[in-house]
Amino acid sequence: MNDKNKSLFSEFPPVSTEQWMERVTADLKGADFDKKLVWKNLSGINIQPCYNADSKIEQLKNTGENSQSLFNYRSVAVANAESGNKLALKAVEEGMNGIIFQVKGNVSAASLLNGIDLNEIAVSFELADNAVDFTAELVKVAKGKDLKGYIDTGIISDYVTTGSFDEGHIEVVSELIKLTADFPSFKAITISGTEYLDSGANQVQEIAYTLNSLVFLTDKLTEKGVDTNDIFNNLNFKLAIGLEYFVEIGKFRAFNSLLAEIAAKYGVAEVNKTVTAKTSIWSKSITDANTNMLRATTEAMSAILGNVDGVLIDPYDKEFKEPSEFSNRIAGNITTILREESYFGKVTNPVDGSYYVEEVTTKIAEKALELFKAIETAGGFYAAFENETIQQQIADIRLQKLKLISQRRLPMVGVNKYPNLMESVASDLLSRGAEDNPKLLTPRRASLEIEAMRRKTEELVAQTKVRPIVQLASYGNLTMRKARAAFAYDFIGVSGFDVHQEESFESAAVAATESAKSNSHVVVICSSDQDYDETALDFIKAFRAITTSKVLLLAGAPKNMDELTEAGLDGIVNMRTDVLVTLSSIQEKVQKTLKS
Repeated sequence: MNDKNKSLFSEFPPVSTEQWMERVTADLKGADFDKKLVWKNLSGINIQPCYNADSKIEQLKNTGENSQSLFNYRSVAVANAESGNKLALKAVEEGMNGIIFQVKGNVSAASLLNGIDLNEIAVSFELADNAVDFTAELVKVAKGKDLKGYIDTGIISDYVTTGSFDEGHIEVVSELIKLTADFPSFKAITISGTEYLDSGANQVQEIAYTLNSLVFLTDKLTEKGVDTNDIFNNLNFKLAIGLEYFVEIGKFRAFNSLLAEIAAKYGVAEVNKTVTAKTSIWSKSITDANTNMLRATTEAMSAILGNVDGVLIDPYDKEFKEPSEFSNRIAGNITTILREESYFGKVTNPVDGSYYVEEVTTKIAEKALELFKAIETAGGFYAAFENETIQQQIADIRLQKLKLISQRRLPMVGVNKYPNLMESVASDLLSRGAEDNPKLLTPRRASLEIEAMRRKTEELVAQTKVRPIVQLASYGNLTMRKARAAFAYDFIGVSGFDVHQEESFESAAVAATESAKSNSHVVVICSSDQDYDETALDFIKAFRAITTSKVLLLAGAPKNMDELTEAGLDGIVNMRTDVLVTLSSIQEKVQKTLKS
């Protein structure tokens, strides 16, 4: 560093934790530091707002290495060998270096892989049937090649989603290990953890249960005489990627570290495994579906920085229709751009040494190890799933998440916040709501309950040929009325109603009269607290003197709520209002009006 730079940096001395806390405490003006600035993640970890060299953060070992040959996967549904091969070649032409073939029935491996360079392209197979016969042909086709990829027989994913474990799976996996022995880069055992996160679990649960299932399978396979080294060197893990960007980075790194610890307990010094990350179902939406592309991008970034070996990005429209060529291409381009143009796959472990990421990684690892041990102590993975311990623990977290979504404290763009009021969504695409079986894990979107509420609106529109109109009637203090009108516009827009832009009036009396006479079905009073104290009661009385059929709401939190309700106010919308409860109530009242 030259003298000029030294002089520059001398003007910015390092700030100690004590100095930072002093300033923050003063700025908070008595507000609770923990409530205001500490993020309490649903994985049970508290994340501080600031880290520096004073933090003394433990750096975990074996957190993985950033893949320099990251596999960019595309799923290909195989109706027959010829059509599957055609789709795979198209994917390769579009820049994919990994194909996941979803194979059902008898398919020729040679025909399926015709024209695909197995030295360059990773080929993986989801095999519902005939896994041994297919793999026997595969190894003949790949002889002399550097075969890369994995086989997924659904050994864990089928069990947790159907509740039935087929012991025959163990025999199949044992045979697959033998067949693929000459291909160290090809993995014969896939253990899926995606079902946990996609059923509403947190990151700690996804790691712990996945590792519990590993112990379960390892014990089963060793009983069949399979060597533990062969087991751990044939592992591919499939994990989902959630929306909590830095926490997801920490999740993958923590998983790698804990896996190394478990392997050591079995006497395996080094694990030659792969981790394939898949964008989650839980985080996707049908409303404002283009937002899924943004979600997939941040999810892919988290996974790559978390040191995975492959990424599978679902097309943004997969949740509501057969993916198009465009959506498939866009999905593949996301990882390509991150890897090639943003250099995500070309920098060695870019997050190593980050105080924040290291702390998150360590805390997740500690919590996951604690849960892992608790499951093992209680009898292990199989016992915990059979007695529904795992399902109940996930259900508890899922309910917390859904509550936060309904309260809009966990924002989802286009779902519970910032709805796209210009879009039209066919009711048959929207969910009727979740039908959870407490004995099974059911991957689902977090938005199902809100979708069900939106579906009722679309069905009402189809029946009555009228889309309910919402008028935002504002008056009084300019700043507050605009802020509350903007909030109400966003809040009620989630319902699929036709929310008109704010309409300002010169006084409460004029606003009450004009809005009562308008063609709207719902009216929202938008003003300041002071204006409400002075005029809200008169507004409601004047409004109800003209109409009793319209729904009347108020944006804010008035002090005299009982008095206003008695006068004819139907409800309020504010930061604490539950979007599902409130909008469902409005729907019922509007429905009665339109059908009467």
